[in-house]
Amino acid sequence: MEIISNQSLKNYNTFGIQAYARKFVAVHSVAELKQILSENKEEQIFILGGGSNMLLTKNIDALVIHIDLKGKKIVEQNQNHVIIEAAAGENWHEFVLFAIEQGFGGLENMSLIPGNVGTTPVQNIGAYGTEIKDTFVSCDALNINTLELRTFSNSECRFGYRDSIFKNEAKDQYIITAVRFRLTTQNHRINTSYGDIQAELASQNVTDPTLKDVSNAVIAIRKSKLPDPKELGNSGSFFKNPILVKDEFDKIHQRFPEMKFFPVSDSLVKVPAGWLIEQAGFKGKRFGDAGIHAKQALVLVNYGNATGQEILAVSQNIQDTVYKKFGVRIEAEVNII
Repeated sequence: MEIISNQSLKNYNTFGIQAYARKFVAVHSVAELKQILSENKEEQIFILGGGSNMLLTKNIDALVIHIDLKGKKIVEQNQNHVIIEAAAGENWHEFVLFAIEQGFGGLENMSLIPGNVGTTPVQNIGAYGTEIKDTFVSCDALNINTLELRTFSNSECRFGYRDSIFKNEAKDQYIITAVRFRLTTQNHRINTSYGDIQAELASQNVTDPTLKDVSNAVIAIRKSKLPDPKELGNSGSFFKNPILVKDEFDKIHQRFPEMKFFPVSDSLVKVPAGWLIEQAGFKGKRFGDAGIHAKQALVLVNYGNATGQEILAVSQNIQDTVYKKFGVRIEAEVNII
């Protein structure tokens, strides 16, 4: 392990923001992680995974520890299910494709989501009707202060919409090192409830979709709407879809009957943030090198040399304008650093 001073983080965040770490080290095992933490107890530390869900607005005046733990293994298997473990540094999309190749179902709707396995429980990532919590069994996490490894069960993670204990009570206290998922080996629950998936499968003349078919449909949809971070800096969906109390939503809906929405429960309604942003006139707009993607208003992009502060300013402009127009507050899904 080598600790590097003044390391550029441009290639370690999907926005492609130029920022620097005062100190930087990559760790490849739990033992290395424990060693770095024990030898640098007086240092301010910053944990870096795949860099896909953050916006760097400044240099990091800390020891940045890049979690590069690799490995996959089957923990348990029976006729109907398998529990598979992946190390935190495994690329999420590659892990999803690996599961599908093995004939394991449950992750296919979350194909092509950027980032690494270790950060998926933090955000309770999800797409097209599925979330991490649906297949999550447990994760191992290292306590930064005590260096003790703890296993968090599904219920202990307190998953919510793009939320978990790691964003609340346990924030900045643990580093996730491995995650386990319970996937199906047969009788897969194929989820094609979203219209986009149904339309894509129909365009491919697929009437009895396999896990691979669903994954391919999701990949095609995401590629058609979302820019590749390697070609255009972005962090996927920048904002959460706001969830409104039904009475509050009904009042807004009366003023804007064309507003799209999805019932969450008898008392809650989800409104697509992308629709709100597009109706507020931001889709495809550009402010210098910071802008909003032309095909998906939820995605903020770096056209080349935008700073994190410039992208943040665009996001705040969007939030203020949407609130003035609709009376709805939209929150950033991306972590602002």
